[in-house]
Amino acid sequence: MRLYLVQHGLAKDELDDSTRPLSAQGREDVTRTAGFLSLFEKPRPTTIKHSGKLRAEQTAAMFAEAWGGIALETTSGLAAKDDASLWFTRLAVMTDDVMLVGHLPHLQRLAGLLICADAAREAVRFRNGGVVCLEKNNTGWSILWQINPTMFYGEA
Repeated sequence: MRLYLVQHGLAKDELDDSTRPLSAQGREDVTRTAGFLSLFEKPRPTTIKHSGKLRAEQTAAMFAEAWGGIALETTSGLAAKDDASLWFTRLAVMTDDVMLVGHLPHLQRLAGLLICADAAREAVRFRNGGVVCLEKNNTGWSILWQINPTMFYGEA
């Protein structure tokens, strides 16, 4: 099973728009990342689950479109302050490849639990609009690859 963990694209500041949609830079970053993955990553997730926040939903929709219409689903347990052990437990029984689009620090904690059995450990450095691909095997989870928008144009 492959698990794709995605931190939503860069959002507008809350002072500019309280719903915090993706910013122009966020849309560009996710477009580049999703477009790149649509060309090279096989297999593809069977579903893309997101937190329901506008920025996560927009990010998820852009990946779904790039990959040819993968099913989208709003789901619980992906908000910034949610308990990462909820998804740790859910993933233990899942077999289909899935993409989770969410927020920090939740994704950071989930990655720590899956990779190091320690939610407080920074096992991966997440970036807005980036993807970390993990694979489940007989002994647990391992990092397969990571891609970030900065790969396309460098650090700001």
